[in-house]
Amino acid sequence: MNRTLFINLAAADLKASTDFYLQLGFGFHPQFSDNTASCIVLGDHLYLMLLSKEKFVSFSPNPLINSHQQTQVLNCLSCHSKAEVDELVQKAVDAGGRTYNQPQDHDFMYAHGFQDLDGHVWELLYMEMLQASV
Repeated sequence: MNRTLFINLAAADLKASTDFYLQLGFGFHPQFSDNTASCIVLGDHLYLMLLSKEKFVSFSPNPLINSHQQTQVLNCLSCHSKAEVDELVQKAVDAGGRTYNQPQDHDFMYAHGFQDLDGHVWELLYMEMLQASV
């Protein structure tokens, strides 16, 4: 069975956050978007739901954290090459995000990350063995 994953993140400024992810080259799904939510297409069956803080707390049993000072989740997204990892990180920085570490080149994996406008952490990685299994 194919599953679909929706990652839900709170956004202080929904328009700015939507524009940020569109500048990274991801798609937009208007059917699942309105003035309180934006659906960003990360890949096949993989979506990022950016929600206004008010909408986010209506779904959450717990209060929001300050994502600029605390990390609640580490999102990890695979890439097709080391170059794609570097390109996406650079696009994130150019769009107003920031890096929080240096690229990590291990024998089996290459990774680098960024924080978006709301401080949400994204780790991008390339693993050759993942490409071989696709």
